[in-house]
This record gives sequence, C-alpha cells and structure tokens, in this order.
Amino acid sequence: MGAAPLTAEHAVGRLPGLKEPRLFPGPDGTIWLLWLEQRPQERGRTTALIRRFGDADAEPSELTPPPCNLRSRVHDYGGGVLASGLQNNLLTLVWVDGGCLWLQRWELPTTPSEQPISLHQPEQLTKSGDWALADGLLDLKRQRWIGIREMNGLDQLVSVNFSSRGESPELLHQPLDFAGYACLSDDGHHLAWVEWQQPCMPWDSSQLWCAEIDAEGHLLAPKQLAGGEGVSVFQPLWLPDGRLVVAEDSSGWWNLSVKAAAEDAWESPWPMAAETAMPQWIYGMRTTAWDGECLLAAVCSRGAWTLKRLHGNGEVETINQPFDDLAYLQACNGRAVAVASNSTCTAGLLELDLRPRHPLWNHTPAVQSPLTAEQLSVAEAIWFSGHNGERTHAWYYPPSGNPPEAAPLLVKSHSGPTAMARRGLSLAIQYWTSRGWGVVDVNYGGSTGFGRDYRERLNGGWGVVDVEDCAAAAQALIATGRADPDKIAIEGGSAGGFTTLAALCFTDVFRVAACRYAVCDLTAMAEDTHRFEARYLDGLVGEWPAQRMLYDKRSPLNHAAQIRCPVLFFQGLQDKVVPPEQTKRMADALRSNGIPVEVQLFEDEGHGFRNQATQIAVLESTEAFFRRHLGLAGQQT
Repeated sequence: MGAAPLTAEHAVGRLPGLKEPRLFPGPDGTIWLLWLEQRPQERGRTTALIRRFGDADAEPSELTPPPCNLRSRVHDYGGGVLASGLQNNLLTLVWVDGGCLWLQRWELPTTPSEQPISLHQPEQLTKSGDWALADGLLDLKRQRWIGIREMNGLDQLVSVNFSSRGESPELLHQPLDFAGYACLSDDGHHLAWVEWQQPCMPWDSSQLWCAEIDAEGHLLAPKQLAGGEGVSVFQPLWLPDGRLVVAEDSSGWWNLSVKAAAEDAWESPWPMAAETAMPQWIYGMRTTAWDGECLLAAVCSRGAWTLKRLHGNGEVETINQPFDDLAYLQACNGRAVAVASNSTCTAGLLELDLRPRHPLWNHTPAVQSPLTAEQLSVAEAIWFSGHNGERTHAWYYPPSGNPPEAAPLLVKSHSGPTAMARRGLSLAIQYWTSRGWGVVDVNYGGSTGFGRDYRERLNGGWGVVDVEDCAAAAQALIATGRADPDKIAIEGGSAGGFTTLAALCFTDVFRVAACRYAVCDLTAMAEDTHRFEARYLDGLVGEWPAQRMLYDKRSPLNHAAQIRCPVLFFQGLQDKVVPPEQTKRMADALRSNGIPVEVQLFEDEGHGFRNQATQIAVLESTEAFFRRHLGLAGQQT
C-alpha cells in the first residue's frame, strides 16, 4: 500500500500567504523583521507580524490583531497595503483597512527578550470615500504618507499628514492615467514613481518619473527619466549616494539600469538574458534591494529564480541558497529577506546574513509540508514544440512513485495571462500527484520570466497561442507514454479559465475541465470589466471595438456547441473582474447542448478565493468531478 493521498485541508486550508517582508535596525544592534500574513482560516484576513531577524523560533508579535484587516481594493487587485518607517527608535505603520488609512506607533525594545511596545491605539487618518488607497510610503521628515488614490477613473499621487483626522488626501500630482511604485530618496528631496496609460498595461509600456520636493512638500516640475513606448520599467530604487536604479526592458529583458544624476545617461551595469522584474498586477512587489554595500536582485532565468549581488567593482556574485522561487526581496545592513520556496519546501521567510564571506541563510516555511521527501513530486522542466513550432516551457510533476504506466494528466493554465507558472512547492499540485495524477503547469507563449519576445508571443493571439501550447504540452506527454490520452483534464482560473474553455472549444485533447471565475465572453469583458484591465484585450486580441469580429470568434460562449466534455464552474458573487453573469450564461449554454455541467457559487468571494472553506471545497469538488467523469471512481480519495 502506498502513502495516503494528501487531504484538501492540508493542501490549501492551512497555508497562509506571506507578503511584503521588510527589515529595520533596532536600538540594540539587532534587525527586526516585519511581514504581512494573509490567513485563509480567518476568511482571508491580512495582518502584520514582527520578530527579530534570525530568531525564527520566537513567537512573532501581531501588530494588527482583529478586527484589523490590511486590504486595498485599488485596481481591484490591491497590494501595497502597509507603509512603514523607523525614526528615533519609533516604528510607524500606516495601513489600509476599510478604504481608510490607519496609523499606529511602536517603541522598539533595547533588550533581546522584549517585544515592541504599542504607544497608542490605531488612529484613523482619512475618512472613507469613493476612492481606493494603496501603495504608500512614509515621508517621516514631513510626517506624512505618500501613495496612490484611485478616484473618478484616474490614479492620483496624494499625501496624508499624520496629524490628519478624517480629512481627504492632498493631491501631489495628477498622472494621465495609472501610477504607482513611488520611492523617496534617502535625503527626502526627490520622489520617483512609475506611470502608464491605457491601452497599455505596465509590462507593455510605462515611464519612470521623478520630481524634486520643495520645503512645503510639493512636487516641483515632474519629468520623465526613462521608459516610453515599447519599454516597461519596474520598481525604482534610490541608493544612499543619490543614484537611481530601475529595471527596464529596452534590451528585451528586464535588466537593471543606474542613473547617477538627472543630467547623466543611464548605465547598464548588469546586462543578462534574464529578468529582474515581474508583471505589475499588484502593488508591493520587490525584486531589487540595497544591502548597505551592494545591489541585490532576484533574477529569473528559464522559469527559475536565483539571488545575485552586484559588487562595486562590477563583480556579480550568485548567493548560495537552495530556493528557486523568490519574491518580495528587501535588505538592510548586510541582511536580506525574501519570500522563498522550492520544489520540496513550501513558501516561507528566507533570512540571509550577507556579511560573512559565505552568506548564511535560514528559511521558515509558513507551514511544514505534510509529505515526506519520498512522497513529493518534484517539478521537471520540459520543453516542447508549441504554437507555430515555438520552443515552449512547462513544469511537469509526475505521479508520486513514478508508476510505469500512462497516468491521468491535469493541465494547468495559469492566470494573467501575463504571469508565469512557478516552481515553488504547491501542495495543491501535490494533492493531485499523491492521487496518481501527473500535472503539467504550462508557461504558454505570453508568460513572463523568459524575456519580452516570449511574453509578446501572445500579442493578438490570446485564445490561440495559449490554447495550442496547453494542448501541445499534453500531447508531448502522451507521446512519451507518461499521460493517458483518455484521461486528460484541464483547469484554470480567470484568464486561465478562458484558456481552459477555449481549449475545449478548439482542440480535442481534453476530456473534462474545471474553471474558476473564468472569462467566457471577450465582448462582455471588453465592454464591462474593471478599469485596470479595461483595454488589456486591445493587446491580447485586437483593438476594440474595431476588431469585434475577432472577439466574437475567440469567445468560448459563442462556441459552446463545440464543447463535448463535462465542465465544472466556480464563481464568487462579489466578482467585479469577471461578473457572475458570464459564468451563468456559459453554463446555461452548455446545459442546453446536453453537456454535464456543475456550478458552485460563493456568496462572499470575489475574483480569487480567500476563504479556507472555499479553497477546500473547490479542490475536493474538482477532484471528485474529474474522477466521476473520467471513470476513476475506484481511486483513493
């Protein structure tokens, strides 16, 4: 008898999301580590935790206990909900909760055994309004928060004084459309930020802007420093000596560029055929940091991440550590932190001491894997011939124990579609492999992490390139005898749900499917979606409404009669990105054609499921649906 399959509760119900770690120097010479934790067992509530760097065994202090819930609805995807700063041994936090800004201060202790001391209860800085706030930083010199307000169909760069009590934010700068990722120079005299305009997404074309800050805190003569048409910029970073660093992809790869002064030219000290950035779906992402002496960067090559350090003499050092899925990099005084995982370890806080000749690391997973090393299915990189014969990448997870016979195969189409399938341990994938399934997570054309050319394969081709690549990944595994052609399933959420449905319409590879909040009707999405993606399809499909016939041609809803296999739908009723009406129409169309369909609706969920009970129900229902319709009812559950 083999090991018991992983339960859904262990696979998805217990794993908190770790986000936006940061480091602060304490008065006793120690470094403090602060991070956000999204807890599915608390209905997706996000809170802030703190402990000393390197003291993983210590119980962290929760700085924002219930009812605090650090969450923003800016651009409907949020991120960047917490701003923090240290001054005179006082840690100041400003966060977004309920559409308002809240402020609280703590005194950091001077002895190792003590915890931060709260100086007062949270104070509400702003009233709620017809706006969303996020992506803030603290200007402690002027005692204010600087960030983004989304209001009346535009982003605004605004400030809120710490002495404010229920006032409206003050406008600092009005971008033409979108903005974010602001960064304040160490001396407080300059602010840099990113802007982009529809129909472009920030990874298509964006600009780096900068302005001087006058004595009253106003921005003087903002000007564009980098980026432009066909160039994407990511995460500006000021160095202590006044140099400005940004990742930009004019070379075809998101590489770092450095500018010493406003009148100086940009220099590229670190050219490489690899990425030092990721698509800006949410605020708060970081891939570059300054450790006090050197520039650090998380670097993605061929779908896997490494950590590298650029020394002053131009030498590039690869930091020796075992994790190849990295995010949210931050550094301070010779230490660094990131959220990290690999194929055998769940996501956790990676703490690095960079001061020794050979850097030291420690990793604290959010939860321990319930599987032994022998039970784990380790991701294998596979390359195959995809759309138009293009070499295409995927991560393949064989069934646990590597059975010799062809196995059922689950094809995963990631969301975005401008995103990537990552290699970090996913217990949700292990749920399937522990049940005898193979899983292939496809980096179809349009995915990030492989350069701009790979990313632009999807331009004008959404619903074709991604579909053919997902089908080709399955066929490649069938051809090698690793997958049973009669037991091929596909699943995806959001844009991945669209790819899933389109694959059922336009290929004959798949025998069953599951979709979470899937895009079913491109025309409806073009006419009725949220502001952030309002013109996204202009690049993915064609200019709207001039190319309406192409939208109709690609929409799964218009080709429901071509779907011949059972489909399971999951939909949040609070979804503003893909309205529930799309799922209802698609399910009704399939039912009218006699196709077996199930629909599960979740009253309190939006676009992306946060609640523990929802996540468990989705995984268990999907597996039961697939077993039933593929004739696998006799397998372990």
